[in-house]
Amino acid sequence: MIEKLKILMIDDHPMIIEGYQNTLLFSKKDNQELNIDIANNCDQAIAYMNKAVESQLLYDVLFVDISLPPSTDGSMSSGEDLAEYAREVLPTAKIIILTMFNESFRIHNIIKTIDPEGFLIKSDLTSSELASAFQAVLNNPPFYSGTVNNHIRKSIVSDIVIDDKNRKILHLLSQGVKTKNLAAHLDISLSAVEKRKRQLRDIFDVQDGQDETLLNEARKKGFV
Repeated sequence: MIEKLKILMIDDHPMIIEGYQNTLLFSKKDNQELNIDIANNCDQAIAYMNKAVESQLLYDVLFVDISLPPSTDGSMSSGEDLAEYAREVLPTAKIIILTMFNESFRIHNIIKTIDPEGFLIKSDLTSSELASAFQAVLNNPPFYSGTVNNHIRKSIVSDIVIDDKNRKILHLLSQGVKTKNLAAHLDISLSAVEKRKRQLRDIFDVQDGQDETLLNEARKKGFV
């Protein structure tokens, strides 16, 4: 019996999309028939999803790159937003996230907000892993690449628990954002930011009060 699979691939690099497409077509099982649509930006992806909903010809699998230019109306700023939208309008579709980001905060946030059936870090990716991930997501999800699994293991074995805002503080500090500018990013007061930074220094046993020391300790525990 032929298994017909409708797939949407979303990435703003045509050569990367072509590589994904060729890998899937070359490695598919004999009883699988793949119908692949390609979107290079948020607007195209939204149009494909909405059309699929209207026609009731729904997608089985979505490949979503996190780094995408925002939609023209500003409603979508990244592939993360697209994946969340797909969860709403295509609840039965399996989502495979592909990204160059390998920071602990981003990985944690994507798993929490999207809970993808597949999560691949591009630096880990080979043709054989992509083919394996595709079949695993169809039959026995989830499939996470090595870097994602390492971050998950580190967070499980660590006895340190920090909330999402503190994770974001660590992430922003690692991106070079100054303490005085953190409040605007987090929608809290500067005094609240300072309080949270003191909490983080206590959690990670940082004695010298330096942001770089805090980040180094957080990295060791897999939180950055």
